[in-house]
Parts: sequence; C-alpha cells; structure tokens
Amino acid sequence: VQLQASGGGLVQAGGSLRLSCAASGSIFRIDTMGWYRQAPGKQRELVATITHDGSTNYADSVKGRFTISRDNAKRTVYLQMNSLKPEDTAVYYCNADVYRTAWSLYTNDYWGQGTQVTVSS
Repeated sequence: VQLQASGGGLVQAGGSLRLSCAASGSIFRIDTMGWYRQAPGKQRELVATITHDGSTNYADSVKGRFTISRDNAKRTVYLQMNSLKPEDTAVYYCNADVYRTAWSLYTNDYWGQGTQVTVSS
C-alpha cells in the first residue's frame, strides 16, 4: 500500500492550498484517513481526520480554516487549507487505516511521504 501526497508549496499568509493524498495497492477498504503535520523541532501533530462515512475531527488550531474531505471511489483524501498562517508551516503527512483483505480483522496503518507547506508572513 502506498500513499502519494501532493499539493504543498509556498503561499503568503491569508492564502490557500489544497493537499491531496491518493492510496494505491492491495486495499479492500480504507477506514479513517487523516492529515498530520510536523514543524521543525516539534512533534508530529494531528490536523484532521475523516472516517469512511465522512465524520470529521479537527485540531482546534485549524477549525474554521481547514476542511478535510475524501473520495472513497478514488481512495483519496483532501485537505483544503484557507486563511493560512505562518504557524501552519510544516511538512504535512497523510495517513490511512487500511483493511487489506475482506477477511482482515484489523487495519494496517500507512503514511505518505510528506509534502512541505510554507506560509510566509
């Protein structure tokens, strides 16, 4: 299973970016998908998650500015980031909990390679 993230870049404060992450490989069903980020010198933190049926959860720091969504048919999760702030600067990682077969009892946890988001002031 591979997760391929894209959409990062350099943007001015107040701007917007949209991240995408597509899963491929031996997948029966993807449970929760999410985005995490890690700024220099800091631990990786949760940004947002979304379940298979669309229930979402956000970090307080991004509520009202970021929107997570997914396309189950495309096995893709998105993160729309608006009103970006310099403190949003980080490497953003996508994550997926995957049932690899129809008879899997547990999910396997996979991470994408990370995409850099830089917000200038």
